[in-house]
Amino acid sequence: MSRIGKHPVKIPAGVTVELKENSIKAKGKLGELNFNASDAVVLSLENNEVVVTPRDESQRSRMQWGTVRNIVRNLVEGVDQGFTINLEISGVGYKAAMQGDDLVMQLGFSHEVRYKIPQGIHVKCEKPTAISVHGADRQLVGQVAAEIRGYKKPEPYKGKGIMYENEKIVRKEGKKK
Repeated sequence: MSRIGKHPVKIPAGVTVELKENSIKAKGKLGELNFNASDAVVLSLENNEVVVTPRDESQRSRMQWGTVRNIVRNLVEGVDQGFTINLEISGVGYKAAMQGDDLVMQLGFSHEVRYKIPQGIHVKCEKPTAISVHGADRQLVGQVAAEIRGYKKPEPYKGKGIMYENEKIVRKEGKKK
């Protein structure tokens, strides 16, 4: 029995939710997101809450129950507040800046790295060593942050590279004579 799936998703003020069969559409101040749920669960709207229930007692519908409930919660929370991931750059000469729709980074390579920001994502560089990725779609925000981090992952000897804000780098000891 899913412990997460039992809890209904509350719809905050300013967010409208439409259900058609097993598809859900959420509109809010940050945009509009939709999701087509699996046939193994049933979505219903009751008392300004979205309730997810399994269609039957099969193993597949019980597995999908909690997953679909959390995806619906992320849709509702995303169009209302949005999601933010902060990245930090460490290393001598490593920096980032926005130029139009591109994120331009100097990461110790012989050339600068340009990353085209996808539609629906906002990137800010408050400082040359701080990148903030913000958007309504949680999956897309995480994907963009992971792609940016992938250009120069933090290395364990000096800790140089792009890392998440609260990420701890396990440092290794260098060579000894």
